[in-house]
Amino acid sequence: MEQESRDAACIVNDMSDLVVVDLDSAVKVELDSENGLSEERPHILDITQALFQNDQDGAGEDSDDGNDDSGTDHFNSEKSGTQLQRCERHEGGNTSLPDTFQTSHLLFYERFKAYQDYMLGDSKPSEVKAFTADYLEKVLEPCDWLALWCTDVFDVLVEVQDLDLKDLKACVKLVLPLHCDTRGCELTEEAMNSLLEATRHKVPLKELQVVYDESGDFDQTALALEHLRFFYEHIWRQWDEEDEDDDFDYFVRCVEPRLRLHYDILEDRVPAGLVAEYKSLMEKCSQCFRQFSELRSGLSADSDSELDNVSMVEGLKLCDQLETFKRKLHIIENPLLRYVLAYKGNSRQQCVQSRGLRATGVKVVHVVTASCSTIQLQSLLSARLMPLCSSEDTEIQFHREPVSAVDACHQGDVVILLPGIYCVSSSIFIPDSITIEGFGFPDEVVIEKKNKGDTFVESTAADVRLCNIKFIQHDAIEGILCVREGTLTMENCVLQCETTGVIVRTSARLAMNMCDLYGSKGAGVEIYPGSVCSLVGNGIHHCKDGILIKDFANELDGMPSITMENNVIHNNEGYGVILVKPGSGEPHSSEEEAPVAKDKQQGEDTDVHFVCTRSSSAPQPEPVEAPSTDGDTASSRKWQFSRQLSRNKEATCSRAVQDLMEHQIFVSVQGNQFKRNGRGDFGTFFY
Repeated sequence: MEQESRDAACIVNDMSDLVVVDLDSAVKVELDSENGLSEERPHILDITQALFQNDQDGAGEDSDDGNDDSGTDHFNSEKSGTQLQRCERHEGGNTSLPDTFQTSHLLFYERFKAYQDYMLGDSKPSEVKAFTADYLEKVLEPCDWLALWCTDVFDVLVEVQDLDLKDLKACVKLVLPLHCDTRGCELTEEAMNSLLEATRHKVPLKELQVVYDESGDFDQTALALEHLRFFYEHIWRQWDEEDEDDDFDYFVRCVEPRLRLHYDILEDRVPAGLVAEYKSLMEKCSQCFRQFSELRSGLSADSDSELDNVSMVEGLKLCDQLETFKRKLHIIENPLLRYVLAYKGNSRQQCVQSRGLRATGVKVVHVVTASCSTIQLQSLLSARLMPLCSSEDTEIQFHREPVSAVDACHQGDVVILLPGIYCVSSSIFIPDSITIEGFGFPDEVVIEKKNKGDTFVESTAADVRLCNIKFIQHDAIEGILCVREGTLTMENCVLQCETTGVIVRTSARLAMNMCDLYGSKGAGVEIYPGSVCSLVGNGIHHCKDGILIKDFANELDGMPSITMENNVIHNNEGYGVILVKPGSGEPHSSEEEAPVAKDKQQGEDTDVHFVCTRSSSAPQPEPVEAPSTDGDTASSRKWQFSRQLSRNKEATCSRAVQDLMEHQIFVSVQGNQFKRNGRGDFGTFFY
């Protein structure tokens, strides 16, 4: 029996050892892959925890630290070797600096977990620095490790002798002989020592990069410095600590949305125009905050001088301007509100200018085909070309793909696409009044966009006509079709979307007749203030929302004008038709209160309210009420937000609503059918 017990114990121990070896091998295999840090690999900290958990379960009798219940097993670095890759330095091939750890390619969920579980937790903005110092105290090696001190001017090798975590700095000394790389200057040992003496030999931790070491002893130190560096470069804002509402979860409200936005930009999921707008707002906000801080520091609390009074007035203006910039940044950072409220379009289309009429007065018919000969084309299209070519001032040109045909067009030209599938890699900009039509049914004439980009088709001309074409969009960032200016008439087209469907910008006009639109992850049709949109006989289905109407215009834009007749809007995940408009956030009462759901996206400070009712199966939906506006003044249309003062705050309200179909934005609404829309056929979105 004793022998059997010993055998059984051996088997258990062997199994425990086997699990540990397999985990370690799996990590090494993935880390040795040629693509660097694999996106499928587990989080390094999770693997470390699993390894030590197995060690404790299978060989607990050999551990002297088994009674340590500090909850920081993930900081243990007693491993057989490093789990991080080497970042080799080959700048010019003559660098004398050693290699560092490769930590800059961490995945979203790796940073997310580090900030949420280890570094920030549920800290408030004013507690961020203290939480960060506590985290670093647990994971950083206290002394005797090599690092590169990296600045915009130089990279120099130093040895860390001590840590000053209160100020997030390290006490360092030069490694002699001097090892450094400089950019645009010469640096000597004496100059570096003088610089260190001026800083009391203290340098910011975020400027240090740990020298590569295969032992694994400094993995957690390298990762912690990467998290610190990334946080202060991409997440933290100078004005965060001075937020007047300090009683909120900083990670939920600020860190997570900013982190998601950063990775959305890296992975090309945000239009280039919105990225540029966000960066511009960041610069303006930073400049405004600096001016405000300088002005505030120069004010005297006991002075009543005229100069101080003037400065105080100027300070109030800067404070109001700063709040405006901060609010706009919050909107872009919030993925729910990013496109609904913030995005004004990409500036790249401005480089495409209208060509106007040809100087010769000749009208050109552009025929697009991939395989047919000229003789076959003339025979095939004789019925269509004869009416177009009846004038002597008309000529025919042939193209292999539609982008070149549209780029060659002048005002009044016609583009005819023969049956086939045309794959394009760039956006189609239409700056002139032309006609683009498919010769056949839409499923026979297909334009498919493969590569990433913003809008698939964008129209800015006074009068454009599209018909008998199927558009297929893949791997998109923005909508499938955008009417930015002028008028676009679309008939008998199919739009297979991937992001937003058709966008009708302010002052633009769209007439969409007998078309089929589906697959949008946003709204099928997105209508901006001041636009004119006519939807007749269309099918809009299997989108996030069917039709999204933006009623947040100022006095200059005015209301959109919408005609909806004989459309079938069905099987959309959200609403069939949703109206976006500002709301005061104050509860109203009514004899029949509509249900209100508050949707908070990732803990943002904007409370969003939805009001909806579900229609019956009849073609005409039940009336859904929308809040009335008291006057058309600018103040009544100002954006209004409700701040979430606590993560545990529960708010409910009810709103009196009016019949949405009687809203002044609708010119004509009749004969429409609504079926199986997930959240209701009609709804109102308050922000």
